[in-house]
Amino acid sequence: MERQFTVYSLLGLLLAFAIAIVLTAIVKLIGRKKINLLLMILIGAISFMISLGIAFGIYVGSYNHADVSANKYLESTSDVEVNKIDSGYYFNGKGNKDAIIFYPGAKVEATAYAPLLFELAKSGVDTFLIEMPCNLAFFGKNKASDIIDEYKYDNYYLMGHSLGGAMGATYVASNTDKFKGLILLASYSTKEIPDSINVLSIYGSNDGVLNMEHYKENKSNLPSSTIEYVIDGGNHSGFANYVTQSDDHLASITYSLQQELTKNKILEFID
Repeated sequence: MERQFTVYSLLGLLLAFAIAIVLTAIVKLIGRKKINLLLMILIGAISFMISLGIAFGIYVGSYNHADVSANKYLESTSDVEVNKIDSGYYFNGKGNKDAIIFYPGAKVEATAYAPLLFELAKSGVDTFLIEMPCNLAFFGKNKASDIIDEYKYDNYYLMGHSLGGAMGATYVASNTDKFKGLILLASYSTKEIPDSINVLSIYGSNDGVLNMEHYKENKSNLPSSTIEYVIDGGNHSGFANYVTQSDDHLASITYSLQQELTKNKILEFID
């Protein structure tokens, strides 16, 4: 994700130069012999904003779509009632004590995580799948508040994948009184999480996206009681149903198995 953002940033700068040149040429063509400093600054500012908008549009527009296999988990069954809500989706199972609020990874369609969240609800832990603006949790890190204000559970856990986990951890760090636990999937916290919050950290041994250097550097932000679980053969993309990210490593297990192992570890953690 960091490499992609760098590429699009460079593209934005190139577009800024190109637009500035074009606008300057247009001004000259309409008869202005001299372009004063104020006009040049205005041209530069306009071209820069336009190029940033184009680059950002390209960046967020090329997101990872959910696999069609995830669609069946958006339909209610006798075990789980699936409801479309303002914040995303509510998977209402037979449990009424514990609930997980989930933040998706960057540029991943939220519904790709439906299989994992459906199975958790089926096993007794209700889940909320949050749809983020532009598929980036950076723009919706406080969305958990909407759920907590409207629904009443004894224990709330915030879970997030990749960027979703990092943004979720930031929210939990500022709202420790609202949560019993934090669950990180291929992610880490840049903010200190107090000992009062139970933490579970899960990632795959074949993860090619998670920056392990940053992961290790930020371990000190988590409580000493944090449980770390490495899924042998799992990768970064396997927590949801979507095509493996281009910069990820291939998994040696199916995403179904990776999600099953993840679900079991989460249930064990909550119990």
